[in-house]
Amino acid sequence: MKDKTLAGILALFFGWMGVHRFYLGQVGLGILYLFLIPVAWLLGIIDALAFFSMDQEDFDRKYNKAYFRRREEEGDWNRHNERDFVRRERTDARREVRQAPRSNRAPEPKQSASRENPFRESGVSKFKDYDYEGAIEDFEKSLEIAPKDIATHFNIACAYSLTENKDKAFYHLDRAVAQGFTDKERIKTHDALAFLRIQDEFLSFEKNGFRLAAQLEQPKEDLLSTQPTMAPSLSQDLLEQLKRLGELRERGLLTEEEFSTQKRKLLG
Repeated sequence: MKDKTLAGILALFFGWMGVHRFYLGQVGLGILYLFLIPVAWLLGIIDALAFFSMDQEDFDRKYNKAYFRRREEEGDWNRHNERDFVRRERTDARREVRQAPRSNRAPEPKQSASRENPFRESGVSKFKDYDYEGAIEDFEKSLEIAPKDIATHFNIACAYSLTENKDKAFYHLDRAVAQGFTDKERIKTHDALAFLRIQDEFLSFEKNGFRLAAQLEQPKEDLLSTQPTMAPSLSQDLLEQLKRLGELRERGLLTEEEFSTQKRKLLG
């Protein structure tokens, strides 16, 4: 396996002889550098700067192709673990139906009701192609169809993390855990969630079982703590509370349903 740092050092000190190209298995380019010795030293410095600034994943994709393919096959959660998780969910559901008394069993759903969600599959495909904005759009549409889909909440949290939208990423991770996501170790190690793990809020998020409930509870209590005896200032307080509710909804910390519920309570 080729090392990015070593390739950069070889290019910096021995680039004029094309040593780094021989190291990377590019024999033809290495020989070409030998014929271009008068300018090869400059090419070596340019190559060194490129290697040092190159992302490790991009380097592996270009120069460690076998390793990159193997890592994708072993670590592709969207293709393997997600389907395995869904399969376990369906197996558990069938087991519960078989164990329940016949009189309590719900009617068998029609086969057409269990069709695959096309937006979830297209979102996963775009995510693999590094089109994170496109993936987010498809995952949002997928959640309109299946708002409690665990895999989609986890996937869109990864996409939001990669686009550095921490509020939305935290929210959808919270939703995934709320719906039954149990692989907490993946939250602490998944590459796509690295941006979230360096945020100040992540420590309290982790201590709370990867839930936002404790963080959202206090704002909700403050919003509803109106004093009925203070009639002269009630109108101003009400406007301020409605404004804060709207801000929480825009940041994704309140769902549309929660926003409507709290708004009714304030206006009631």
